[in-house]
Amino acid sequence: MSKFWNQTTKNLQPYVPGEQPRDRKYIKLNTNENPYPPSLKVAESIKKAIGETLRLYPDPTGMELRQTIAQYYDLEVEQIFLGNGSDEVLAFAFMTFFDPEKPILFPNITYSFYKVYASLFQLNYHLIPLDEQFSIPVELFNRENGGIIIPNPNAPTGKCLDIQSIRRILEKNQNSVVIIDEAYIDFGGQSVIPLIKDYPNLLVIQTLSKSRSLAGLRVGFALGQDELIQGLDRVKNSINSYTLDRLALAGATAAIQDEAYFQETRKKIIATRERISADLVDMGFQVIPSQANFIFISHPRYQADLLFQQLREKGILVRYFNAPQIDNYLRVSIGSDEEMTCFLQAVQEIIG
Repeated sequence: MSKFWNQTTKNLQPYVPGEQPRDRKYIKLNTNENPYPPSLKVAESIKKAIGETLRLYPDPTGMELRQTIAQYYDLEVEQIFLGNGSDEVLAFAFMTFFDPEKPILFPNITYSFYKVYASLFQLNYHLIPLDEQFSIPVELFNRENGGIIIPNPNAPTGKCLDIQSIRRILEKNQNSVVIIDEAYIDFGGQSVIPLIKDYPNLLVIQTLSKSRSLAGLRVGFALGQDELIQGLDRVKNSINSYTLDRLALAGATAAIQDEAYFQETRKKIIATRERISADLVDMGFQVIPSQANFIFISHPRYQADLLFQQLREKGILVRYFNAPQIDNYLRVSIGSDEEMTCFLQAVQEIIG
């Protein structure tokens, strides 16, 4: 630990992404990436954007992409904010809306970046404990707070709140910004974007990394009423006005416009998830009902950490979290049908 680090840096416990080893070829089911390539229209659009204009800064407003997103979700352009992946959008939102004088609220089992951001931006937080079925208890958000963030579907469980439950949280917290992180919403959940018109305290954050197969391009966005978006712009333009480059803007626009391809790959992943879930249940696993592009599984006779290591030895990467209440579970991203069949075969060999 360097003597030149300030105290905030010394106290940080950074987010740890899923491993990306290079020692051999693996079936990667540990980072919730889409197993299918992006739409061909994405590559075509990026190729067109490569040229003499790369010497120029990109549009700091991302107007064409924002117009595309606004049209897709039946919103106004002024209700769209862009960022370099949803993680950056989340960081801007933490800086913009959350009150350091009051604790922010989020589930105790959730996306681990939330704790990291709270520490980085010196925010107090209170963890809302999930129940024994890993469901989010809506009534526990009815307390004084400096802001709320909930992933829907939640990670790493994959469980989803219905829109009426989120409406209740919004109504009970009208003086706080409620952020709904919809990184996985396209795999079966019901988006709360239609609620934006009714709730000035609602901010919805989405990403193109998962359902649009663009994890390598880094594009995320937030949707909310004008006042919230203006606040995000105010913070962003105090740090970096050019968060998305020309190629990302071009590729993201094309991805959203290719609705047919989006629906095709989304449905494939859902179908594979349901097939694999059923097969794992038949093998004795507990599979938490998922509406994401991953499943959360546990076996009563085989420890998750050992199963994690044995799968790795067989060339299959999944995610293990050594944390209370979930230390006997594995999170398994949904790969292609071929990859998931290999996963099932490997599990069968391990558990006999």
